[in-house]
Amino acid sequence: MTSPIDDLHTVRDYLRYACSRFADSPLFFGHGTDNVWDESVQLVMRSLHLPLENNTLFLDARLTRDERQLIVDRMERRISERVPLAYLLGEAWFMGLPFHVDERVLVPRSPLGELIESGLQPWLGEHPVGRVLDLCTGSGCIGIAAATVFDEAEVDLSDISVDALEVADANIEYHEVGDRVRTVRSDVFDGIEGRYDVILSNPPYVDAEDIADMPAEYSHEPELGLAAGGDGLDIAHRILAGAANHLNPGGLLIVEVGNSWPALQEAYPELPFTWLEFENGGDGVFLLTAEDLH
Repeated sequence: MTSPIDDLHTVRDYLRYACSRFADSPLFFGHGTDNVWDESVQLVMRSLHLPLENNTLFLDARLTRDERQLIVDRMERRISERVPLAYLLGEAWFMGLPFHVDERVLVPRSPLGELIESGLQPWLGEHPVGRVLDLCTGSGCIGIAAATVFDEAEVDLSDISVDALEVADANIEYHEVGDRVRTVRSDVFDGIEGRYDVILSNPPYVDAEDIADMPAEYSHEPELGLAAGGDGLDIAHRILAGAANHLNPGGLLIVEVGNSWPALQEAYPELPFTWLEFENGGDGVFLLTAEDLH
């Protein structure tokens, strides 16, 4: 049998072939793309270190045999092993920034990027941002993205996982923000000292039912970063219990709890949650001020 690499030679060829293979496979798209075409573009272009946009110049470029083999190998693993594409590439994008990722951390996909890019407005107002905490940081993408927006703030990236913090440290070095950004090992707030102007968190929040029903792609992600008990709120309860002790007056707590948001709302009827809306999709993100928590 001939290999596709004997018949396909250009970037355009492999984009078409990837689309056909992915469309004919029971894949789930939820780790940075949501359709066959975008997944194919990411696979082919980033395997070749080519840009994701303004790339038509390269479509008829012929590939070396090694390049063709790499694309086909990654395509086959994506289909047969259901590995998220970000892990195959070793790269994911968040708020327009590239981050190193592997199976030690979740693939970045939080809607918090849209909020950070807006400078947390209008919620932040004129409140100065001197310290930011990215709680349950994983790859560090949320905190590092915040550091690029609040360019004079000190940012702590905290996580209980040593493996995750190694990835976050690599991303601190990659983005050259080590003068203001550091990692801290902490089980929620247990290892955190001092107060912050902003606490951002995308903690584990998947409930037991959703864990059992997740597509195969999610089995490659660390369960420590996903599962949070029967109702998905084990970590959210701890965040709400401790956040007031770590926020400056006027500070903001912003937490993503995904599909667990109705259970959280029901558990804390006295808290004035603001549930945020996003132009680019995503929900289950609440905002509270330090004063709300007190």
